[in-house]
Amino acid sequence: MVFDDRAAKTPPPEDVIEALDDDQCLELLYALDEPLSVKALSEAADVPLSTTYRKISKLEGASLVEERTEIRAGGHHRTTYALDVDRVVLDLVGGPPLGIDIVRPPEPEGKLVEMWSEVRSET
Repeated sequence: MVFDDRAAKTPPPEDVIEALDDDQCLELLYALDEPLSVKALSEAADVPLSTTYRKISKLEGASLVEERTEIRAGGHHRTTYALDVDRVVLDLVGGPPLGIDIVRPPEPEGKLVEMWSEVRSET
């Protein structure tokens, strides 16, 4: 069994809405089709580098991106950022407080377990 602790980090709905209501944050999210460094993300989204650092911090606070460390030969590791959300669902039913559900992509280990389960069930 694979435990996904990312589901436990659900931020306040206001933080998510604030990040999604920011045009530059959205540009950065749209550019994250693969993990990127801040510099590469800045260039891909056409957002100034200093602004990209601030917006990435906002997106991390809203649990929409995650920081990763890319291990490189020679010990010069690189920090990258990856999209950590598939879908955001706001729950308005029943009035306040506003509910939020962040649907996250499966972890690579989870994908492997899922594929192996499918193979086993077909054999």
